Amino acid sequence: MTYVIAQPCVDVKDKACIEECPVDCIYEGQRSLYIHPDECVDCGACEPVCPVEAIFYEDDTPEEWKDYYKANVEFFDDLGSPGGASKLGLIERDHAFIAALEPQNQGEH
Repeated sequence: MTYVIAQPCVDVKDKACIEECPVDCIYEGQRSLYIHPDECVDCGACEPVCPVEAIFYEDDTPEEWKDYYKANVEFFDDLGSPGGASKLGLIERDHAFIAALEPQNQGEH
């Protein structure tokens, strides 16, 4: 099990969760943040600090956002497990599901 970043983060990327994560497992894509499923230690520190309430425990992800779990996992197919987001910085891509979305959350941040 892991935490998932869902739709409210797309095109917002507040990054409060990154600052709170003790294991540096939240990576930044072009339009969204992604939690590495193998690096996450399920501590839950990221969830309460997200100002747009985009982070959910995998089993608690709202039904309309279930596809975000797959996007979070598959985002790392090419990256593998780098062992920390800070050394990579911005990753100049997104999962295809995220990349195909219309602009999101405009004016909400």
